[in-house]
Parts: sequence; C-alpha cells; structure tokens
Amino acid sequence: MAPRKRIFAFLFLVVVASCIDPYYPEIKNYNSILVVEGLITNENCSYRIRLQRTTKEEDATPERVTDANVYIIDKEGITTDLKNCYDGYYKTDSTSFTGVIGQKYTLLIHTSDGKDYKSEECTLLPVAGIDKLYYEKGEETFGNTGESYTGLKILLNSADATGMNQYFRWTFDEVWKFNIPYPQQYTFAHLHDTTYYFESLPVIENICWKKNQSTEILTNSIISGVGNNINKQLIQFIAPIKTDRLTRQYSILVKQYSISAKEFDFWNNLKKTGESGGDIFASQPYPVISNIHNVNNINEKVLGYFEVSSVSRKRMFITEKELNQLDLPNYKSDCKFIEKGPDDFPGSQMSFTDIYHMYTNKGYTFVWPEVKDGTVVAGNVYERNLRKLVFTTPACAICEFTGFAEKPDFWIDLE
Repeated sequence: MAPRKRIFAFLFLVVVASCIDPYYPEIKNYNSILVVEGLITNENCSYRIRLQRTTKEEDATPERVTDANVYIIDKEGITTDLKNCYDGYYKTDSTSFTGVIGQKYTLLIHTSDGKDYKSEECTLLPVAGIDKLYYEKGEETFGNTGESYTGLKILLNSADATGMNQYFRWTFDEVWKFNIPYPQQYTFAHLHDTTYYFESLPVIENICWKKNQSTEILTNSIISGVGNNINKQLIQFIAPIKTDRLTRQYSILVKQYSISAKEFDFWNNLKKTGESGGDIFASQPYPVISNIHNVNNINEKVLGYFEVSSVSRKRMFITEKELNQLDLPNYKSDCKFIEKGPDDFPGSQMSFTDIYHMYTNKGYTFVWPEVKDGTVVAGNVYERNLRKLVFTTPACAICEFTGFAEKPDFWIDLE
C-alpha cells in the first residue's frame, strides 16, 4: 500500500471509530508522523532503535530521521546514549549496556526541530523457556480462494514460569541449504573468427544457503487459572511445493519474548489492521496503541512501540532424510536452460558471439558450451566443433543471486 493511501486509510479508520458517517479530509494538511521501532532484551548484543517519518508523496520511501539524539534511562536514572549511525538507526554499545530482568527502562528522543518524545516506563519481564520445538506434517489453507497445501508445521511448547498472566511474542530466523540447478561453469570469449575460448571457473559450486526472517505477528497468552502452558503454538508453516526450503537441510531459530498486556494489545491491533509484521510501513497501523508520546503535545500521533523484553531461544535442524519420512510433496524448480546456436536462427547469419551478447544483454547467464563430441573441455574450441551455447536465468546459475555461498558459522551438516 502506498504511503498516501496508508495515510488515507488511517484517517478513515480514525473517523470511523468516532462517527457513523466517514469523512475524508484533504491530504494537503498532512503532517509527517514519527515512527519508532526498537527492542532491548537481556541478551548481550547491540540494540537498535529505528526512527523514520511518514511521507505524503505517493510510493515514496519513508524518510529516515538521521539527526536526533536518543537515550535510554533506567529506574535508577542511569542514562545510556545511543550512537547515531546516520541511517535512521541508533545503537547501544554491547560492552556497556545490557538489559536486566526486572529493571525499568524509558526511551527518550530529541529531534533536531526541538521536539521531545518519551516512552512509557517499561519493565523487562522474565520469560519462560521454550520446552520443545518440533515439527509435524499438516495442512494449511491460504488466500481468499481457500487453497489448501500439505506441508510442514513448526510447533512450539512453552510453560509459564510465573503462575501469573503472561503474554508472549515470537519471531524466527530461517536458514536452509539448497542446490543451484545449473551452476555457472565457464566463461565465454571470442578469440578470432573461428576460435572461441571457454575458461573453466575455479569452483563449480552448486550448494548454497538462503535465509529469511519472520514477518507474521505471532502472539499468545497464558491466563492465570485457565492454563499454565502453551502447547502446539504454530510458528511457521512450509508448503514444500512452493519453496526450496526443504530440499536439503533446514534450520529455524525461534525467539520467545515476554511482553506486557499493553504490548500484547499493540501487536494484536497491528495484526487486525492487516500489518504483515516485519516492517511497520507495510501498512499504516491506525489506530494502534503506542507507548511513545510527544512530551509537549499529547495530541501528536506517534507510531511504533518501544519494546522491552527478556528472550529465550531455541534452534532446530531438519534433514532431507527426516523430511522424506513424512512423504511431503516435492519441490519442483521452474529453472530451465536455453540452448542456442547459429542453426536456430536460419538466414540471420548469427554468430556464437552474437548469440552470447543477445542473451546476456537480456539478463541471462551463460553456463556452459555444447560441443559436437559431447565433451566440454576448458580452453580453445574451434567453431566447427561448437554446437550451442547454454544459458539460464541468474537465479538458477549463481548462488549469490538468491542466497550466499559461505556456510553459516552455526551450521552443522547432518546429512
């Protein structure tokens, strides 16, 4: 949804909440709105606060706030200055600041136009551990058409550690190993009229990794007197027919956060407005609760939430062998290669060089030559021995186009 349309949706929702007949005000009186995203936990890492402003222009990128001063102050009055990274992010120093369970924190923001913003005081609550992270075969229905897919459900069990009302939010990071269908094997060069040179690439590597972060809002709660644990919480559903996640080896790292009742409402309201999760600009979440306000103007709208939470995490690996035992549908790559030689262009006097430039200029990747005796040999090839040049799309030939070639530090090969 474009920013102008999002703003329009916000104004519409605000009016609907207070009137019977909707009113559509003119956008010319639009005021840019500060958006704050940030999370501090009890993990030893650098925490980030992101500041941006909404914009009026259609399809415009949100404006990064690069000239603010940002602080975190605890209950004892100890202030931590965040480093301005000049890209809209403000970061803490992991060597000097780590969130402490039970401590209360407040976020302070001073912008270059003289405005001061302050969050509510937030307590870093303890969080229960993840008892079990597991998977099972299942079905899910998606979209307005009600299309159903068979796939893999990633599930979680968690126990309440407090005996009181407790609210949870989950995020996850996925990494998976997969194969490039047609790895690039040779380079192409035209030496002279009748000779071409094909240099074998140093490493023909078709093993790659991809990664993905969760975008869906995942929340749940334990209410005292009703239950004391969470069972079979759906974290992720993977339809293998639509993704290469389950073709070799898959890993998921789940993070479980403790959140307040108000933050629980914030995320649920955000979800109800159609927010996809990871980026607050994906859909302007109006009207959504925020715990941040302008110190001198309580009527100014502020988007976002200053999150303070302890976190527990658990990682799981799933191998191709384990997945095969579930008899899931197989992923079928849509990668295809194109084989072209001068004979495929009768009457045009196309040379191999012309064909090479034609397809690479269209965005295709050259992967290997086809020679008449069927043997692909690096070095000089005479034109009379060359049959065709083989091309494919970059995503089907180059690991780095969709993923990365270097094995992650945490990765354990279990195949």
